[in-house]
Amino acid sequence: MTMSENSRNLEAGLLLRKNQNDINECRITAVVLFSTFVSVCGSFCFGCAAGYSSVAQTGIINDLGLSVAQYSMFGSIMTFGGMIGAIFSGKVADLMGRKGTMWFAQIFCIFGWLAVAFANDSMWLDIGRLSTGFAVGLLSYVIPVYIAEITPKHVRGAFVFANQLMQSCGLSLFYVIGNFVHWRKLALIGLIPCALQVVTLFFIPESPRLLGKWGREKECRASLQHLRGDDADISEEANTIKETMILFDEGPKSRVMDLFQRRYAPSVVIGVGLMLLQQLSGSSGIMYYVGSVFDKGGFPSSIGSMILAVIMIPKAILGLILVEKMGRRPLLLMNNLFNHRPLPVECAFSAYSLSYGMLDELTPIFTCIGVVGFISSFAVGMGGLPWIIMSEIFPMNVKVSAGTLVTLANWSFSWIVAFAYNFMLEWNASGTFLIFFTICGAGIVFIYAMVPETKGKTLEDIQASLTDFLQ
Repeated sequence: MTMSENSRNLEAGLLLRKNQNDINECRITAVVLFSTFVSVCGSFCFGCAAGYSSVAQTGIINDLGLSVAQYSMFGSIMTFGGMIGAIFSGKVADLMGRKGTMWFAQIFCIFGWLAVAFANDSMWLDIGRLSTGFAVGLLSYVIPVYIAEITPKHVRGAFVFANQLMQSCGLSLFYVIGNFVHWRKLALIGLIPCALQVVTLFFIPESPRLLGKWGREKECRASLQHLRGDDADISEEANTIKETMILFDEGPKSRVMDLFQRRYAPSVVIGVGLMLLQQLSGSSGIMYYVGSVFDKGGFPSSIGSMILAVIMIPKAILGLILVEKMGRRPLLLMNNLFNHRPLPVECAFSAYSLSYGMLDELTPIFTCIGVVGFISSFAVGMGGLPWIIMSEIFPMNVKVSAGTLVTLANWSFSWIVAFAYNFMLEWNASGTFLIFFTICGAGIVFIYAMVPETKGKTLEDIQASLTDFLQ
């Protein structure tokens, strides 16, 4: 055999192996699908909790005699609990594992729903809501991170976006049944997805990248093999994980202050910036008190909630499809440029007509269009995409501190918006929505200037490119 024949055979062998690796990377196994489903059961819990305060408002106020201030505290204290959970989310997820963190979170979620269901005064309502908030604060970090670490790169965005889809499903379910079910029974219904996740977590693997970080190479390979299929060649992916972990182990251990180094600046600015834009668009206030927004605009809240329930899930499914077709960056730009506009324009107009008695007959229509337009478009773009990007842009050596910082930023501003929302509407409804509109406009500039496209790249490639961005 000649030298040239040997060379051709070697090239053919390399090409065959590359093609086989490409096929393995494109495979979506039943284990990946089931593991994603189990993890997003926690997102469903989050959606149920977010929708609960809207549909239960009238019943709780009438039964327990709460004032507007007391109910605003009840509605917003979940975000305060989320802020506390966010502080510990990264560290807990690293110490207890991704699966262990989900189990730990469900302890607080189950206690929270039980406390609300059997509450006889505002104190127990607040304790239950705070406990639920702590749980979803942990879950909001660990779920997208876990999904990003187990899925193949070509479907990672769509699978992480399932987080937002299941939140929308939880919201829709409670928006529908909340019109017919007493608020105490509704809280007990919230226990069902919690129990489902507790049981099914026994049957999914731990994140192979976390096992690699822990130095458990054998278990890392076993988990990866389980996720990719028994006949898949995982050697290249496993070696990449191992090499990345060795590189990080050779460097200094991560601290929160390390995030402010120049090398991590792009990732931190992008992560925190997207979370602030997500919350300062008014999303938390609108979703937690959507019933009161409909009532203020003269549109029946029960009908408005049903319309939202019908629209939100198809919109979230559309986002799940588009996130891999269009990419993260274009979808974010389109969402801020077009889809966020209905809420500030129509609702500001309806608020203006409420204040000055102009076109009163059109006010309910504008209110419905504005609220439905915002919440449904939010499910496609800003609702889920910041969490996808957060799960992708931070390297493993700073993922704990970075994830904590980003999740804390999200929940801190969510609490501010949720608590102040009812008071802002009383102050000036049109001014409130014009503030949100201005922030959406600023978001377009930020996304265009700062946010990279991460579609189709491995986590290691994304993190390496961002780390070297300023060097």
